[in-house]
Amino acid sequence: MDGTSDARDLERVVDGFLGHARHARGLSEQSLRAYANDLEQFVGFAAARGVADVGGVSLELLRDWLWEADQRSLARATIARRSSSVRAFTRWASETGLLASDPGVRLRAPKGASHLPRVVSTDQVRALLDGLAARAGTDDPGALRDLAVVELLYAAAIRVSELVGIDVVDVDRSRLTVRVLGKGGKERVVPFGVPARDALEAWLDRGRPVLAARRTATGGASGTARSTSASASDGTERALFLGDRGGRLGTRSAYRVVARLLQDLPGEGPSGPHTFRHTAATHLLDGGADLRAVQELLGHASLGTTQIYTHVSSARLREVYRTAHPRA
Repeated sequence: MDGTSDARDLERVVDGFLGHARHARGLSEQSLRAYANDLEQFVGFAAARGVADVGGVSLELLRDWLWEADQRSLARATIARRSSSVRAFTRWASETGLLASDPGVRLRAPKGASHLPRVVSTDQVRALLDGLAARAGTDDPGALRDLAVVELLYAAAIRVSELVGIDVVDVDRSRLTVRVLGKGGKERVVPFGVPARDALEAWLDRGRPVLAARRTATGGASGTARSTSASASDGTERALFLGDRGGRLGTRSAYRVVARLLQDLPGEGPSGPHTFRHTAATHLLDGGADLRAVQELLGHASLGTTQIYTHVSSARLREVYRTAHPRA
């Protein structure tokens, strides 16, 4: 294979796109993983049909890939995500001159199923937090952390990726604000309330030092270099929230904390940290908050994204009407 052919190898071109997405577009790790997984599947599909050069990528090939996914009964949301991933790739390949034209422009995929986000009632949130506070009253470090995590998720309506990325210095306890890094590397400062501040202070004073000491104790003489390297790579020394072993709390661990709390509550839909973000946004709108203020709090680039919470409120209003009005 000569140098030109090698440079146009589909797998290599995809790697180039992923590198561009990581460094130039500022995408989150979750978005990058989705791109990488989808495009890896596409490269395998193309190879099975004899297409190894980027120049062989056509609209027909893209359509066949999505059709094959539909025949395997993949979820509409998955197919829609695949379409988005491959269209981003072909657009970049066209802009960089690797494709003469962009075959993805005319690619269409079914939209993901329209589901309203899960929202927990005010009484349910209060009961959950009261239960966590009772556990935290024993000064168990994990319980202190879990209370602070949930209080902050609900109070600031932040994403779990933003939560686990917070450093201690990002929290201003006097002004009741926290600085977070959102999608696309966009930084914003969001407020939280007194209950969240109290939970954070208890965690920082009585919980975090205990878990930080666990990291130091398990490092040992033989593991010191590895522990130091890990701490440097994930910023553990600076991290606001720590896991049970003393390292920076990860998104999966935070998800498990919330899922355990929500699994026994009535209602359908996901039981992860995003539920508290949805809930906070809905409660703010129910309480009379301005839609644009909620947009800024959530860090949404588009007001249209925030408007789904007005639909949630309307859906709840209809449900109350159906259950309470004598002639509903």
